[in-house]
Amino acid sequence: MILETIGVCKRFGGLKAVNEVSLQVEEGQIYGLIGPNGAGKTTLLNTIAGVHPPEAGKVFFKGQDITGLRADKICHIGMARTFQIVHSFPNMSVLENVMVGSVFGSRRPVDKPAKKAAEMLNFVEFPLSHDTLAGNLNTIQLKRLELARALATNCKLLLLDEVAAGLTPGELIDLTILIRKIRDNGTSIIMVEHLMKLIMDVCDKIAVLCFGEKIAEGTPQETIENQKVLEAYLGTKYVL
Repeated sequence: MILETIGVCKRFGGLKAVNEVSLQVEEGQIYGLIGPNGAGKTTLLNTIAGVHPPEAGKVFFKGQDITGLRADKICHIGMARTFQIVHSFPNMSVLENVMVGSVFGSRRPVDKPAKKAAEMLNFVEFPLSHDTLAGNLNTIQLKRLELARALATNCKLLLLDEVAAGLTPGELIDLTILIRKIRDNGTSIIMVEHLMKLIMDVCDKIAVLCFGEKIAEGTPQETIENQKVLEAYLGTKYVL
């Protein structure tokens, strides 16, 4: 097991954004988190990744208790994440952006950070020159850049927050292939996503959050047939 959360809770004032959520993610899995807007999905990712420490519960990564560790410390032991709105260094080149991950993202310094960054850009099939300024990139190019930067940290678990947002159907097909490629290269994945087609195509297991609580968990097919999920999120039976 690469990640386990036990009874994780996170409040913001009087709002209980995450309420006693327990998950188990096996090594090599693509694990999906779905739920309506405001269900607590991104907050749960932030709690796992060290952005917000939980008020209660435990988070274990590769058997190690990481509850309350800072985000940079968690990154150094092998967990990275992306964001729904991509954050880049717009006045730096694509290569330099990814070098940030290879230089600062792991506990041990990388001997040749520029080489590592270039390898990750090639791995995600970045389509432009590595000298291109990040400020000149479109949405899908920025997403590939952020994936390369996260992978340059040598992460073993990658958290993806709505990585498909804003993509065309053609771009989505390419992204689906890339997500599987990342997993097949040895990186487990937890992904928050609203696009059910992507979730159904790539995930081995899905958990559903609603008002901060986990209401269902199982294979994609089991999940979409769960009555609680139909009522809380999908509304009607999902048809592939």
